[in-house]
Amino acid sequence: MAPHTTNALGNYLRDRRTRLDPATFGFIGGRRRTPGLRREEVAQRANISVTWYTWLEQGRGGAPSADVLDRISKSMMLTEPEREHLFMLGLGRPPEVRYRPVEGVTPRLQRVLDALESSPAIIKTATWDVIAWNPAAAAVLTDYGQLPPEQRNILRLMFSSPQVLAMQDDWESVARYVVGSFRADVARAGATDEITQLVDELSRTSAEFDRLWRDNEIAAHQEGTKRFNHPDVGLLELEFSALAVDGRPELGLVIYNPVSSRDAERVRSLLRMRERHIL
Repeated sequence: MAPHTTNALGNYLRDRRTRLDPATFGFIGGRRRTPGLRREEVAQRANISVTWYTWLEQGRGGAPSADVLDRISKSMMLTEPEREHLFMLGLGRPPEVRYRPVEGVTPRLQRVLDALESSPAIIKTATWDVIAWNPAAAAVLTDYGQLPPEQRNILRLMFSSPQVLAMQDDWESVARYVVGSFRADVARAGATDEITQLVDELSRTSAEFDRLWRDNEIAAHQEGTKRFNHPDVGLLELEFSALAVDGRPELGLVIYNPVSSRDAERVRSLLRMRERHIL
């Protein structure tokens, strides 16, 4: 490891350590001459020797292993971007991809969705579970709130929901695209093991899914146009964009914008229908 890289790693570790609140980590009582955690406290939480951790901060002892960096990351409760930066400084590469299940979104992110009044929008995980949506998405796509959480999966709905199937203007093309994009997202997130049960289930219950899955095609879920045959308003044409959520690499934001003023009015009509139904 080059000296300037080693010093950058030490400086980063020292900076992160001194910004931490000891009480958050259960270290309370006694006066501290310097802010943050002590070196021995970080070493204790990371289950490494104080000497080795001290050497890392001082730029001595050579390159740390990925395991050591991961322990230090957990001991300091680093965010995912902070953890990635730690690995870049220590090893010159990002950490290996690891998938972590996600249960929900922050109120701020939900407000972003809700602000898109006539544009259906959802937040999905890397395994394509829908964990947040706005009223327009519930009115146009699927009323996810009426489904149990384990059923709010885009792949599952595509191949097991007659309503979703009937809405697709060109089901074969859409299904092939969905399967290829799903496969790419899962591989990128390192979540292959997590989707085994879902894939096995759909392979047993849907010959169409089994055929498409065996094709091993890959697609990029970025942007395009979708045409829906909605049972209440007829044909709807929406442009979609799939975006990353800043600071949440495990999540994806998908926004559907009406192509024309006619499509926008039909979305608003569906929203009015939904509001009357709720009231």
